[in-house]
Amino acid sequence: MKLLVVAADRMECRGILARAQRQCPAAVRADWARLVRLGGHEILLVANGVGAKRAAAAVDAAIESFRPDAIVSTGFCGALAPELAVGDVVVGTAIAGADRNYPGRPVASRLAHHSGTVCSIDHVARSAEEKRRLGGGGAIAVEMEAAGVAARAQALGLPFYCVRSVTDLAGETMVNDFNSALRSDGHFDTMVILTRILQQPSRRLPELFRLRKRCRRAAHTLGEFFADCRL
Repeated sequence: MKLLVVAADRMECRGILARAQRQCPAAVRADWARLVRLGGHEILLVANGVGAKRAAAAVDAAIESFRPDAIVSTGFCGALAPELAVGDVVVGTAIAGADRNYPGRPVASRLAHHSGTVCSIDHVARSAEEKRRLGGGGAIAVEMEAAGVAARAQALGLPFYCVRSVTDLAGETMVNDFNSALRSDGHFDTMVILTRILQQPSRRLPELFRLRKRCRRAAHTLGEFFADCRL
């Protein structure tokens, strides 16, 4: 099976790359792309920045040279359901976008995972209060790219899957304001983040280190899940 797997950042693909039988660069007009073989699947991994527009553009660029049997939105997510822990895998059975909803295909795996609606919004859900509001409609996780990928998959008539891993919890409020550091190219401005960390280093720096550790954990569990799952 040929899979197009779209992420925001290459870090989200590290676990998949670690388990790939082979990998090589791919000529795709996106920030980063790799062609890998994993679990009998030929997978094109593409990372093109944060947000639905960047993710949709990644799909458009990839299909110029790669004809997938299905498209997958992957990467990190925030928990909306209080039972979700860091590193838990979430399979989106529905994507709640800003203006419409999209269905997501179920995924079979021997590994533990959670299934449910994923909210796809245009900013980082920073506060516990916003997460409670977003989860009030029954969604279990929140992220920023799946709606863009789902829309393109639907337009192309291809099956769509959403597989995510948790990096921040439902009851947490972030001290760092990543939204103000998000550039138009879909990447976070490191200098803006560091400048603001220096204003409150005792609060902001530990959170940044903790988030990086959690991202490594989430990437690892995504790799385990992709190596085992059946689409």
